[in-house]
Amino acid sequence: MGDGAPVLLVHGALCDYRYWAPQLRGLCERFDVAALSLGQYFPRLQWSLRHRFGWRWHAQQVAAFAAGYGRPVHLVGHSRGAAVAWQAALQRPAAIASLSLFDPGGPQPQGLPAEVAAIRARAIALLHAGQVEAGLECFVDSVSQPGAWARSSASFQQMVCDNAQTLVPQIGDALPAYDREQAMGMAVPVLLVSGELSPAQYRDNAAALADWLPDARHHVLAGASHGMTLTHARRCNALLTEFVTSTSG
Repeated sequence: MGDGAPVLLVHGALCDYRYWAPQLRGLCERFDVAALSLGQYFPRLQWSLRHRFGWRWHAQQVAAFAAGYGRPVHLVGHSRGAAVAWQAALQRPAAIASLSLFDPGGPQPQGLPAEVAAIRARAIALLHAGQVEAGLECFVDSVSQPGAWARSSASFQQMVCDNAQTLVPQIGDALPAYDREQAMGMAVPVLLVSGELSPAQYRDNAAALADWLPDARHHVLAGASHGMTLTHARRCNALLTEFVTSTSG
């Protein structure tokens, strides 16, 4: 959509290209914007089922798609999608003009807090028991705030339900931790955005990367939690517009 510098959007857990609707609408007047659905997410194309679900495969997909532009792209990721975007940038650095990471997913050195691990185990148990919506609610609340699912729009809940089958393999596919040396060697500018009310693991990842990266801009959105690109879309779009404009040749 649109003209201008290419911007490629990578969704996180239980989402797909529809997650980025506010950004597709808000950025298309300034940029050439595209949003991916990673393999096995909605619309779950038949060919994708031949592959093993995982972040390595998804990073390869993003890296190949970015390289296909023939010019460096501004790569944007949210949550798990931010971790995938990071890995894609490590694979194909010449294909990336900049990185924007919103609440970057990935483990802390000490691992997941016991209460978070317990909540995710409960979510899987609910899914296996056929209580799909209860399991999804459990997981969504665990990565944002209690009550986040209940406050979500009907369209968001439908999108998450459409991707319910990805939750079990995703939880079994642990993301890699961010590496200090890799970050120090990252040659492209990086925008880091975390929500003031987001769970600590996302805020801590953003803060660590901000310390390590040679060219980082770090913003904490007041009053925002993990779904900031939806709940604080105007602010997120403004940050992206400013950053992409300032880092375009």
